[in-house]
Amino acid sequence: MKLLRHLLSILLLPMMMAVVIPRWILLNQAAGDTRWPRSLAVVPVRTLGVVLMMAGIGLAAWCIMLFARVGKGTLAPWDPTSELVAVGPYRYTRNPMITGVATTLIGEALLTGSRSIGLWALGFITVNHLYFLLIEEPGLEQRFGKSYEEYKRAVPRWVPRLRKEAVGRRP
Repeated sequence: MKLLRHLLSILLLPMMMAVVIPRWILLNQAAGDTRWPRSLAVVPVRTLGVVLMMAGIGLAAWCIMLFARVGKGTLAPWDPTSELVAVGPYRYTRNPMITGVATTLIGEALLTGSRSIGLWALGFITVNHLYFLLIEEPGLEQRFGKSYEEYKRAVPRWVPRLRKEAVGRRP
């Protein structure tokens, strides 16, 4: 049953955002969207897109595993973790899962040359930022109390600090 809950949350959230919607955009917005020409000049940009996609997928997968193993829950807001996850990439930024999906979307935009996917990535980032400010963080403060408040003070929301703070650090 736990496996089914995890699979459902993965299919409904990161897969929908980073695979299904971009695929729909590519198929249905072709007439008004941009695409890279077939040219060697765009090979470096496409290569960067692939690298970003792979990095984003890897980061998102790592976060999903941490939610299951450490957090004892899923990435879905309707089936959240019961333990605060402050290890792995969560030691550097409070939202690496969203960073992973956003990085994947930016990589897709660069790979395909799709302005529409780039706009989708921008919209995804904006909506998630507002969601975290208005809903997610107040909910985490309520669920985890002082431990989340300390974590929030030590770990930035999106952009990692150059120097790692003490939260989640192993001796």
